[in-house]
This record gives sequence, structure tokens and C-alpha cells, in this order.
Amino acid sequence: MTRIVDPVLDGLRQQILRMGSLAEEILAKSVSAVLKRDAALAREVKIDDLEIDRLDLAVDEAVLRALATQAPVADDLRGVIAIKMMATDLERVGDLARNIAKSALRLCERPEVETPEKLRILADEARRLLRNALDSFSSHDAERAAHVLDDDDQVDRDQDEVIQAAIQKIALHPELTSPEVDFILIAKNLERVADHATNIAEDVIMVTEARNVKHASKLAGSESDEQGH
Repeated sequence: MTRIVDPVLDGLRQQILRMGSLAEEILAKSVSAVLKRDAALAREVKIDDLEIDRLDLAVDEAVLRALATQAPVADDLRGVIAIKMMATDLERVGDLARNIAKSALRLCERPEVETPEKLRILADEARRLLRNALDSFSSHDAERAAHVLDDDDQVDRDQDEVIQAAIQKIALHPELTSPEVDFILIAKNLERVADHATNIAEDVIMVTEARNVKHASKLAGSESDEQGH
């Protein structure tokens, strides 16, 4: 027998998957604008982000209706709450893509400099983590979600490499300060995309396994430190 709440949850899931698809597209477009120095492409990102904002509002309204009319409990309640949290993360990915597009526009206005290879790698990694997080949600795959959590550390390391290389370049070539600062900003935005992908993966684990893994590594480290004293 189909429960009344099932179509509601299915509708919410479809909205999130649509938001996820748009977030992937806008991120890819912003990265491409940087790599190709394509100002027209960068300007499209601002327009595309409006649709993500509209979907975010639609999810908010649908979640409130579900809570008010369906009174979900247990697994269903976790699912509704997780979807609301995912929508927030995906809306932030759209904002981060807009930030990257702004850097792309500034880079287009200056003499072209070579894009750091590590920045290209970082962009691929951030996009892959977002893709895998959304796939884990679509397929209810907690194991795949757990891999996203593991892979986030590499993104952090690569962001640090991009920043350190840019600082060294600025020290040697002050005339390159402006583009190198934008490379730093792009790296930071990509790292934040990976953080939001990690949040989505954590929500998938919460829904599929009823297990809260947010801040698990930090809390475990804190407990170890306390035991060591």
C-alpha cells in the first residue's frame, strides 16, 4: 500500500535532483569561464543561479507543507529534514559558482596568465565530489557517500598548494598580484563546494543508516586529546 507521505517525499527528492543538476551545470560553466577566459560564459552564471534560488524557495515551501500536513516521523522525518539541508547546500554551491564567475570576468579583463595546473585538478576534484554526493543521494548509497567524506581531505591539500604557489608567485612577480589573488579566491570557492558536497554525503548517511556523522572526525580527535591528558 502506498502511504500518503510517499508521493510527497518523491516530489521533494525530484526537486533536489533538479537543483543538483543545475548546481553541477553552473559550477562547470563557471570553471570553464575561468579556463577559457570566456566573459560571456561567466555572465551566464549569474542568470542561471536565479533558477537554483527559485528551486530553493520551492523546496522550503514544500518542506513546510510536508511538516504541516503529513507530520512525518522517524525515517520520513529524517528524509524531509535532510532534503531541506541539501537544498541549502546546493543553493550555496550556486553562490560559489557565481563567485568563481566573478573571478573569471576579472581575469578576462587582464593580460592572460597561465592557469595553475593544480587549480585545474582542484576544479575536477570539487566537481567529482559534488557528482558523487548527488549520485549517492539518488541511489541511496551510503558507501559511496562515505567515499566523498574520505576524498575531501585531498581537496583541502590541493587548495593549500594552490594558495602557497600563488603567494610565492606574488612574492617573485608583484605585477601578477591581481590574477594570483583571483586564483586563490577560486581555489577557496572550490574547496567550499567540496565542503557542501561533504554535507550532502553526510545527510545521505543520516537518511540511509540513521547515523549522524557530522563532525565525527573532529569530535573523535577531541576525545582522544582529552583521554591523553
